Amino acid sequence: MTAGGRSPDVVVIGAGVAGLACAQDLLAAGVAVQVLEASDGVGGRMRSDLVDGFVIDRGFQVFNTSYPQVRRRLALSDLSLRPFTPGVLIHTGTGRRRLTDPVSHPSTLVDLLSGRVAGPRDLTALGALAASDALLPPRRLKRRSDRSTRAALARAGFTDAFVERFFRPFLSGVFLEDRLETSARVFHLVWRSMLRGTLCLPADGIGAVPRALAAALPEGVVRLDTPVERLTDEGVETAARATVPARAVVVATGPGAAVTLMPDVTMPAYRVVTTYYHAPAEAPLREPTLLVDTRRRFLNTCVLSEVAASCAPPGRALVATSVLGADAEGRERALREALSEVYATDAARWPVLAVRTVPEALPAMAAPQELTRTTRVAPGRYVCGDHRATGSVQGAMASGTRAAREVLRDLRRR
Repeated sequence: MTAGGRSPDVVVIGAGVAGLACAQDLLAAGVAVQVLEASDGVGGRMRSDLVDGFVIDRGFQVFNTSYPQVRRRLALSDLSLRPFTPGVLIHTGTGRRRLTDPVSHPSTLVDLLSGRVAGPRDLTALGALAASDALLPPRRLKRRSDRSTRAALARAGFTDAFVERFFRPFLSGVFLEDRLETSARVFHLVWRSMLRGTLCLPADGIGAVPRALAAALPEGVVRLDTPVERLTDEGVETAARATVPARAVVVATGPGAAVTLMPDVTMPAYRVVTTYYHAPAEAPLREPTLLVDTRRRFLNTCVLSEVAASCAPPGRALVATSVLGADAEGRERALREALSEVYATDAARWPVLAVRTVPEALPAMAAPQELTRTTRVAPGRYVCGDHRATGSVQGAMASGTRAAREVLRDLRRR
């Protein structure tokens, strides 16, 4: 039963950001909704845990203020957002180099003009890319012919050396793949969002985002600890063998659970990422900046306690470092060696606070990539999530929005 005591018109399975966005739009249209979540909290992959006084996200994530769905659904001031430093630090064989906007950070001109980061050809290409992606409407970017990101960067005039020095290590952490095979359409849209927005982290961790979405729903709409066993002709049946009738069902779970409930749904391959959380006594870098490695021994590393002091207890630091794939024997030890080098410190004795492997972290989005897909898979059956869009928070919410729109259209036809 819904919060109003009536059977729901629509059951949404999964309280991640896609399911919560879908439920929000259906409720706004006057449709009775019940959200059933298998776990003990909302958010799906966007959750945060408290470990020994540290806020640990389930995998390193950032929050982009420019996403239209984010701005539509959330009061950003309520999230206590803490920004990262614009740009990125690049660890090379000859030391660190900084790449960022020299207008807002004049000190970076030394690295740029000296050619340590980019030569004249690459600086020209970078300026043209920034102007094009920041100013063109998204619909124009979506209509471009698709190719791999690597091919798009070559077409834009970048040298192979600059691609290897900057784009490959940086974008590996964005798309969770190190061959630059991701769709150029996806790349241009993501690059646009980075140019127009600010990368942040909520003071209480990334889990604050879905919690804010859920808090905006009427009490009782979301039921936790209620896994769904199967879909039925009448609605759904929970693991407790309770039947929840509904005119329509939206599956907004992760891809594995979605395929279990809807075997005919085709899912893309997913990227696996593991994040190691270390707790050194002192911050090895006194700024909230992403650090990448040209040798690609990791995707990125960051002192999260410099981004949001609330992530760590007073007098402690929190370092998050992500790698492709799952945890394995000896991997954390090798990672410490790399961190000792890039932070110019001894990371051998850093306590390991947590290791988080996310097997369904991001869908693979090779070219040609369909940017939006219908959520309707059968009469009264819908599926939404980042796998139906561009793999981001924006994509997940947009997919939930589309699911609500298609559900409403179909319900009105009946």
